[in-house]
Amino acid sequence: MELTDWAYELAENLLAESLPRRWEHSKGVAGCARNLEPILGGDAEVLYAAAVLHDIGYAPDLVETGFHPLDGARFLRDRAHGDARVTNLVAHHSCALLEAEERGLRAELAGEFPTERDDLIDALIYCDMTTTPDGTPTDPHQRVAEIVGRYGPDSLIGRFIRRAEPEIYAAAARIDRRLAEYRLPR
Repeated sequence: MELTDWAYELAENLLAESLPRRWEHSKGVAGCARNLEPILGGDAEVLYAAAVLHDIGYAPDLVETGFHPLDGARFLRDRAHGDARVTNLVAHHSCALLEAEERGLRAELAGEFPTERDDLIDALIYCDMTTTPDGTPTDPHQRVAEIVGRYGPDSLIGRFIRRAEPEIYAAAARIDRRLAEYRLPR
């Protein structure tokens, strides 16, 4: 089974029934990843797999620490025997090290899962932060505002996302530039 088929099936099995809105978001993030294929070349499959799997750590059966990037990555590594690059992207998606720091889990996340290339990290941030919880496209500013509104500015997630905000916007701008360069006539 191809990596993308395996990832989609696994994410669907973990999220579709128990967390249908999270599943819609994950499908939207994966759809965005498909749109980045022209600028990623051979890494498009890795990004797509990470995109569809990025939130599996929310699945009730996988929750151990309550920090979904770490819980999802540990599941992929230990029980699903996932691709290491995909697992590392899931572990570090959307500035996860900053949230891990807020939770007192930074050393665990950084020690267990190395980061991937910056362009892949940017691409996953872009896909996650340009997709609403319902799976529709948005822009990073609206997405950050939605997250802060949902969790509250003084919550752990609210504090984390505000700290991550500059990097989220910078990653989105870098991907937008690459997409614009790709579309320029040659």
